[in-house]
Amino acid sequence: MISGTKLNQFIINSLEDIKAFDITVIDVRKKTSIADYMIIASANSNRQTKALARHLKDTLKEIGKSVANIEGEVDGEWVLVDLNEVLVHIMLPTTRAYFNLEELWQS
Repeated sequence: MISGTKLNQFIINSLEDIKAFDITVIDVRKKTSIADYMIIASANSNRQTKALARHLKDTLKEIGKSVANIEGEVDGEWVLVDLNEVLVHIMLPTTRAYFNLEELWQS
């Protein structure tokens, strides 16, 4: 089982497989106990956000890593994939700009 930066890189590679873009990794270990890292990625459509979440879940399963929860698949503007130690936010660019998680968690 992989963890830490190797897990983050695995997640990034999985997201890049089907064209996620503007991927950011934020270390939140000193700010919260809910996760160690947040990974934020953009997608071009609601359909792509959902596909990215499913693809990530499937590729993680191949290495024995399970997803704790996926939220937002119905709407698809913002899909959250919860891996416990890593929270993956897959968002449409307009949603991402509106909520601006990078500024919130990096400051």
